[in-house]
Amino acid sequence: MLTSARYLKRLSQNHLVAINRSEPTRTKGAGLTYVPLHMKTYSATPRDIEHQWYIVDAEGVVLGRLATEVAKIIRGKHKPMFTPHMDTGDNVIVINAAKVRVTGRKAEQKRYFRHTGYMGHERFTPFETMIAKHPERVIEKAVYGMLPKTALGRQKLRGKLRVFAGDKHTHAAQQPKVLDLNKQSEK
Repeated sequence: MLTSARYLKRLSQNHLVAINRSEPTRTKGAGLTYVPLHMKTYSATPRDIEHQWYIVDAEGVVLGRLATEVAKIIRGKHKPMFTPHMDTGDNVIVINAAKVRVTGRKAEQKRYFRHTGYMGHERFTPFETMIAKHPERVIEKAVYGMLPKTALGRQKLRGKLRVFAGDKHTHAAQQPKVLDLNKQSEK
């Protein structure tokens, strides 16, 4: 298994490290090569996590672009302390859901699926009907589709999204920070 001492160095019982001969190496003792291996993976703990509140105005923003940014914030991927199995994300309030925009012919062609539970009872709702009756559900379905389908996604992350059809919301006490998606998309 060990070929030459110049190429491989045994670090422990089962671990070998390849050494690049072109780079200078420091030696200790009788020709042993010193290779520093002090990297550790960071994993957030519950006491490290701070949840914030953001407010997003959906007026004139494309639905898919809005949903990806909101899902990223809810998941916590915008933070350097992101840990996949922990709830490191923030709460998001979306206002003006009725004024969200879709591109192309999605306004006429997009349909939302649901099933009644009986065989053959599939129900399809057109986008135009859904945005007229329940504009909150349009954004909720888009964001929920981008969250993980695990216990963390279903139990914790889904509760971090609040959507309102108009420009009024009931979360002023949380003092949300304004997140402008129009400026981010122009960059």
